[in-house]
Amino acid sequence: MLSYQIENFGKPLAQALRQTPTPQGSEVLLRVSACGVCHSDVHLHDGYFLLGEGQKLDLSRGIAPPRTLGHEIAGTVVALGPDVQPDVQPDVKNNIQSVRIGDQRVVFPWIGCGRCSLCSAGNEHLCNAPRNLGVQRDGGFSDHVLVPDARYLLAYDPLPAEQACTLACAGVTAYSALKKAAPLSASDTLLIIGAGGVGLSAIRLCRQLYSQPPVVAEIDKSKWDLAREAGAGDVIDPSDEGALKALMRSTGGGVAVAIDFVGAASTFAFGLSSLRKAGKLVCVGLFGGGTPVMPALVALKAVTITGSYVGSLQEMHELMLLARSGTLPPLPVSTQPLAAATQVLEDLKGGRIRGRTVLIP
Repeated sequence: MLSYQIENFGKPLAQALRQTPTPQGSEVLLRVSACGVCHSDVHLHDGYFLLGEGQKLDLSRGIAPPRTLGHEIAGTVVALGPDVQPDVQPDVKNNIQSVRIGDQRVVFPWIGCGRCSLCSAGNEHLCNAPRNLGVQRDGGFSDHVLVPDARYLLAYDPLPAEQACTLACAGVTAYSALKKAAPLSASDTLLIIGAGGVGLSAIRLCRQLYSQPPVVAEIDKSKWDLAREAGAGDVIDPSDEGALKALMRSTGGGVAVAIDFVGAASTFAFGLSSLRKAGKLVCVGLFGGGTPVMPALVALKAVTITGSYVGSLQEMHELMLLARSGTLPPLPVSTQPLAAATQVLEDLKGGRIRGRTVLIP
């Protein structure tokens, strides 16, 4: 099994050749067809998240090198553990999946302990003892990946693998954040901040969930065409002088919901300032930094600030039904060989990638 792993944080990924694992118990082995590269992979590769004011969130203990990154995974089932029942009757409600050798599946990577109250409530992605693929467990920057249970595998036909894999993070993260914007009336304005891979996923999902196209705030004008093609109603540069005043004026007092897919100090501040009274800011991005929040204004405007972290397995099922229906425009995707993983991380960190880059083993 060929993989590209973190051995030292911030250093080029190391090529590792190991014996292909044999699945045990309920495990399923997939041959990886495609693995998307996410901006969070950049932070995991660095070994920290920036929190602002010189503070960092240390990720080194949770990752424990050597570790194979990659959590947007699609592949083909090549081996089943002895406890996997290939002829079991599928039951999406109870997360029971049938799987046979040769099936093409996308992997839900946000796996919890399975025992705590969060997991029992269907929120494994928020578990305090996670077993996430590509973070606590080896992921898809490899030609094979071991999945703990068949219930984390979802059919993706007729989608191509390079589109399907992005749904496991960029897609479900955008979908979950957009659901938190509800309810929106026809006269409400939704602001999406950032037109990277996750932001573009949200833009293209907007027309499926809400009747009106979103306003998109993106400082990189080279991405404006992608935002419009995905379905943006208008695109603005939040760094332009007067951009906030113009947005407040055009919306009659502010937007109903702002979803920040960047998570920088400047984007968080812009999103919060753009809200009308009783508006909501959904913070998704993990770029880092810090900005002051004035409690009095939060109270006087009665605004809500909420976080959104990836999405649940149930939301992934909902998203896959929508994606497989053929109604979503494709996400702009470029492909690179697996050996280019380190260069792709560097390009993503440097802001040189439009849409999503997917590694093909």
